[in-house]
Amino acid sequence: MSSAIAGVVRELLVRYLDAWAPVALHGARGATFAQGWSGAIDVEAAEAALRVFAEFSDRLRGRRLTVLLVAPDPSNAARRLDAVQAELGTPAELSVHAVAGNPDDKLAVALKAAGAAGAPLLAHLEDPGPSAISAAGVARPAEVLLVSGTGQPPDPPFPLATRVELVDNGSARLVTFGTTAGKGLEAFKNALWAVDEYAGVRYRDPRDPEGHLLDISLNPHPGPLRRELLAQLRSAGACTVTELRHFALTGTVYRSADALRAITALLQAGHVTRDPERGRLSGDVVIAPVSA
Repeated sequence: MSSAIAGVVRELLVRYLDAWAPVALHGARGATFAQGWSGAIDVEAAEAALRVFAEFSDRLRGRRLTVLLVAPDPSNAARRLDAVQAELGTPAELSVHAVAGNPDDKLAVALKAAGAAGAPLLAHLEDPGPSAISAAGVARPAEVLLVSGTGQPPDPPFPLATRVELVDNGSARLVTFGTTAGKGLEAFKNALWAVDEYAGVRYRDPRDPEGHLLDISLNPHPGPLRRELLAQLRSAGACTVTELRHFALTGTVYRSADALRAITALLQAGHVTRDPERGRLSGDVVIAPVSA
C-alpha cells in the first residue's frame, strides 16, 4: 500500500471514529474497537485511533471502551500505545489489549474475552480472511472497515455495505464498509468525502463499468452517479426519489444527498421525467427514464 493511500485510510478511520465514538458510548455500558492486521501493524493508524478516543474521555464515566490490537507481532505497537496513554492521561475505562496471532484465528477469541457481544463494535481489519470478518458480526450493533486488495473483495455479513477503491499512480486498495444501520452508512460516506485531498489519490467506484476516477471533494463530480442512476432506472423502471437516494447510498460510492443533484441534472437534460411535473423534489416524487 502506497504511503499516500495509507494516509487516506488513516484519515478516513479518524474521521469515522469521530462520528462513531460518541454514538457508541451513548446509552451503552461499553463498546469495543478492534484493529487487526495479517502482517505488519500500521502503528500510526493505531495511535491515531487512540488519540480520537482520548478526546471522549468525559463520556467514559460509568462505561468502558476496549481497544483490541490483533496481529502476528503487536508488541511494538502495544508499547507505543502505552506511551500515548501515559502522555494523554487516559482514564482506566479506556483499555488497550494486544493479542498475538493472525486475526482470522484470534479475533473471535479476543472479542469474546473483551465481552464485545451485545455492545457496539467497530472492527478495522487489513487484508482480513472470512473468519475474521465473520467474528466481527457477533456484536450488536457491529460495523467493519475492511482494507484489502482489489482482486477478491471481502463480503461482510451485514445488511448495508459499500465499497470504494483508492487509486494512486496505478496501484489500488479496496475499502469496504459494512454496518447494520443506515445512519452508520451515511456517517461513513460523509467521512469518505470529507477526507483531505492527498496528492495522486483518487476514488473509483468498483461498480462503475467505465472505471472513472473521482477527485476527493466535498462536492464530488456527479457524472458517474448520473450514469448509474439512469442505468438503475432503465433496469428497475420508475423509482421514487427516496428509492434513488437509497440506491446512491447503498449501491454507489456517493452519498444519498448527491442523488438530488444528479436527478436534477438528468431532468434538465431530458433523460428522465418526474411525476408530479412541478414542485419540490421530495421523496415521493416518481422519476422515470425516457425511452431511448
